[in-house]
This record gives sequence, C-alpha cells and structure tokens, in this order.
Amino acid sequence: MTAASAELAALVPGARVATAFGQSTAHVAVEQWHAAAAHARDGLGCAAFDWLGVEDAGRPGASGLRHAVFLHVVQPDTRLGLLLRTEVADEPLPSVAGLWAGAAWHEREAVEMFGIALAGPAPHLLLPDSFAGHPLRKDFVLASRVVRPWPGRLEPGEDGSSAPSRRRTAPPGVPDPSWGPRRGGENGA
Repeated sequence: MTAASAELAALVPGARVATAFGQSTAHVAVEQWHAAAAHARDGLGCAAFDWLGVEDAGRPGASGLRHAVFLHVVQPDTRLGLLLRTEVADEPLPSVAGLWAGAAWHEREAVEMFGIALAGPAPHLLLPDSFAGHPLRKDFVLASRVVRPWPGRLEPGEDGSSAPSRRRTAPPGVPDPSWGPRRGGENGA
C-alpha cells in the first residue's frame, strides 16, 4: 500500500483512516457502508472490484459476536487500491453487489461461512440447505472429525494391523477428548 493509497482512503467521507503494517484502511460505520462504497466507485474512480472478505473482529472472549467486513477495490488507471472496513454484529450488512456484480459471490460466501446477515436474499452457494452452522467462525466446533472417521486412507497403526508408530493427536479444530462422543463408543476422561 502506497502513500497515495492512504490519501485515497482519506477521501472517503465519514471514514476514520488507520494505518497498520503499511496498509491504510478506511473504517466506516455499517450504516455508511453502501454510501462509502458508492463514493469509492463513483467519486474516487475505484471501478475494479478485487475482493470482499470477513473475519472475526478479534475481541478476546467474544468470539463470533462481531465480524469485520473488508472491501478492496482498485482504480484501474492508477492501480491504487482502497480498503474499506466495517464491523457487524446482528445488524444486516448492506449489499454492494449492485455496485460491483462480482461482490455477490463474496457476500453469499460471507453469509454462509460466517453467518452474517445480509440486507436482501442470499441463496446458498457452497453448503447444502441441511448444513447446520457456519464453518469459518472461530466458535464452530469441527466435531465431525471426531464422530465420523476420515473416509480416506488410514495412517499406519490406525487400521489395527500393526503397532502405532506415533501418538494419535486430534486434528486442528477438534475439541479436547472430554467433549462429546468419540469414535468406537469410547468417551475421554
């Protein structure tokens, strides 16, 4: 991110510009999200949509309660990028898909994977209708890895035909052994 991009971020009305690790971000309230995005496209010439993403807002002890939404757009002639950021809790996020058609896919992914509310319909994109939960949230437990065995090839020692070659560890995202049912009907201590 260049100094010119920081100057571009400063031109977003109602935004608080913060710079960290050389990246300037224009922070806007969720109520100003659509207006700031429209100004970026129409007023600042950021006609190229790059990406829209969501992450946990990072408050200790409040995992999954607030999410930060990022929008990165680019001025095609100068190649300067603008990064907009807002935070949402339960309020719906105004859609920017009317400004950049490519944002529709990213918004639907955010709704499905993080469980944020979107102003307007967001049909399922990646997960079946019967799927419960939002798999990219930090508070989502990957219990299926514990309850249902992995369908692929087994590690040496897991098929019962030879001595185990190493201590069995739980995959990332799996809770400690005292949580819930285990494979083979055993419960942890």
